[in-house]
Amino acid sequence: MTVVQSSVSSGKSEVRGLPEFLEHRLANGLRVLVGEVHSLPLVSYQVHFAAGSRYERPGITGITHLFEHMMFKGTKELGPEEFSRIIQANGGTLNAFTTTDNTSYYENLPADKLELAVRLEADRLENLRLTQESLEPEREVVRSERKLRSVNSPFGLLIEQLFALAYEQHPYRWPVIGWDHDLRDLTLEDCREYYRTHYSPNNAVVVVVGDAVADEVFKMVEKYYSHMPSQPPPRLTIPMEKPQRGEKRAVFKKVSQVAAFFAAFHIPGITHPDLFPSQILCAVLSAGRSSRFFEKFEKPGKAVEARAEMGYPPFFSMDPGLLQIYAIVSPSISLETLEKEIWEEVETLRQQPISPEELLKVKKQVRSYFIQGLQTLFFKGLLAGLYQVRAGDFRLLYTIFSGYEAVTADDLLRVARKYLRPENRTIVTLQPVSPSEHEDLGELE
Repeated sequence: MTVVQSSVSSGKSEVRGLPEFLEHRLANGLRVLVGEVHSLPLVSYQVHFAAGSRYERPGITGITHLFEHMMFKGTKELGPEEFSRIIQANGGTLNAFTTTDNTSYYENLPADKLELAVRLEADRLENLRLTQESLEPEREVVRSERKLRSVNSPFGLLIEQLFALAYEQHPYRWPVIGWDHDLRDLTLEDCREYYRTHYSPNNAVVVVVGDAVADEVFKMVEKYYSHMPSQPPPRLTIPMEKPQRGEKRAVFKKVSQVAAFFAAFHIPGITHPDLFPSQILCAVLSAGRSSRFFEKFEKPGKAVEARAEMGYPPFFSMDPGLLQIYAIVSPSISLETLEKEIWEEVETLRQQPISPEELLKVKKQVRSYFIQGLQTLFFKGLLAGLYQVRAGDFRLLYTIFSGYEAVTADDLLRVARKYLRPENRTIVTLQPVSPSEHEDLGELE
């Protein structure tokens, strides 16, 4: 198969710990990004797929996460979990994760073992063994994981309710781990079809960061991947949410030691410039012990916890996402009073510009957190891979620092007024009930 070579750089030298990524495209559509970092004899090898719960539909929710598990169940040449044993025996670590917008697999290992990771990842992309015998136990593992993370966790089902209420049409309305009734009914044929359409070279991005030479990596990936055929892209209809025109509220009753509320505001997707001031707004409200929420609610003992959060680069959502504000009430105050005071604090942010000193402080906090992540090869690779999968252009990672630097007090005021409006707000309240009332309400799944 002919290889289309395109070494396209960012046009930048290393920027504050960010390597210059070079790009290579195979004729089958596989994209390869390499960032050379020769400080240590280590590499991070990553494969990111445009496969997340965003790409599911009712009836097969949770299949993306289930399939992440299935990718470790063996190939024509390797037995179940043998992939992991080989990587670990060669001094490496590995894992995978599924989100709304991507599924990612990675190995962090000695630089002289890079080809081993390339060969093994290519093998399971092409030769994964999918059988009913491997599907059934893994389905139960995922269902147990759902029970642990959602059903039996203090706020898991509350957050699921929040997303299901905030989104009326978009696939973000269901959880990444899926609904239990769908997990029960997924078939082997569902998995095989998902594998065929989503796990193809033209739906993937390979990223290598570390002590490797780009041209050698390109040849190595070509050796193991170039013969794989591309696949037609999956036929998807992903409806976009209409603007919310009024506050939505729900009450979730369960046995709990505390009362709490979780709220969400619709915000734009990953490529929108308003995300940088939105993230800084979250820092103003709840980043650290000098934040407004800590000073006014946690420190005086009104709230056990009060937070504003929306993710950070590269985990901004592909499509318009949610900025969440939540609070767990302490026994010294009612939930209604705490919620009222929190919205008063948010309204202050919408009406009064913050001081230059506070703006400088929170910008330093946000930049510092981001720079800490850049100390690892793994995070550098995530930036490139996820910006490519979620935003369609890895080069956007070079705009992160300038995006933070450009935020002004006027930007924060404008963004707060635009997105933190009551009409754009969805709220789910956790109301504690007795065990007997909990049982009367029906079984949770």
